[in-house]
Amino acid sequence: MADAAGGGDAGPYNELNPYHELDAFLMHLKTEQGASLHTIEAYSRDILDYLTFLEEKKSSLETIAFEEYLRLQRSQGKKTRSIARSVSAIRSFYKFLLTDGKIKTNPLLEIETPRFKAPIPRVLSVEEMSQLLKLPADRKLALRDATVLELLYAAGLRVSELISLKKSDINLEAGFLVASGKRSKERMVPIGTYAREVLKLYLEQMKPKGPFLFPNRKGVAMTRQAVWRLVRRYGLLLQQGTLHPHVLRHTFATHLLEGGADLRSVQVLLGHEDISTTQIYTHVDRKRLKDLHKKYHPRG
Repeated sequence: MADAAGGGDAGPYNELNPYHELDAFLMHLKTEQGASLHTIEAYSRDILDYLTFLEEKKSSLETIAFEEYLRLQRSQGKKTRSIARSVSAIRSFYKFLLTDGKIKTNPLLEIETPRFKAPIPRVLSVEEMSQLLKLPADRKLALRDATVLELLYAAGLRVSELISLKKSDINLEAGFLVASGKRSKERMVPIGTYAREVLKLYLEQMKPKGPFLFPNRKGVAMTRQAVWRLVRRYGLLLQQGTLHPHVLRHTFATHLLEGGADLRSVQVLLGHEDISTTQIYTHVDRKRLKDLHKKYHPRG
């Protein structure tokens, strides 16, 4: 968290010490919003950078011309995505101050967040995914590797969700698992026939010890690095270059949309709190709609 003492006297802030308020805001994110340490550190960096700018300009939190700060960010060569993230953090800070009664007006109300074009996520084709899932063979841990790959794709899991899975989170009979996502929020995710079959074999033959579904030799959860190495190894065998686990999550979402699923359903399955996060896949939706129009419209 920011060091409130580092801000010195209130100075031009009309008895409102912004560094004290930043500490309060970060504590609010942690205790009331359940934000991750990564998010809190990112917000802290962005807002501290802004407060430094205010001090240099001898400006008030309520009167600063924010466009000047944005121009400075651009002149420093910062990417639009970074600037947009910074604006989002500072906007949240102002909202907190306003709600807490520390300021009377929010100067960012009329400021638009810089727009950036979200990169289209890398995905594998259905055929490539099928080939990848067939690769684990003739290895001591082939069945474990096959199960890891199958679950990343079949349930669209994040690496953190995969490695935290416990055997008690799996319900083979009902065909679903319970994933613990960001901020410890749980969601039920269906698992299909193939995933259920490989899971059943894995549990019967590998007999993982301890509570975790994928324990390491010490009996604790498999590490993120181990999963990354596993996926990378099979990506190279598939001749797909460096393959990351998140590609399988992207592939899960893309294949659902290509098969006719709606964006809202994919949002729920991925565990996204905001549908705007899921909208990186709208290029798939647009392509599907265009194909449907061409196929069924009389003048398509």
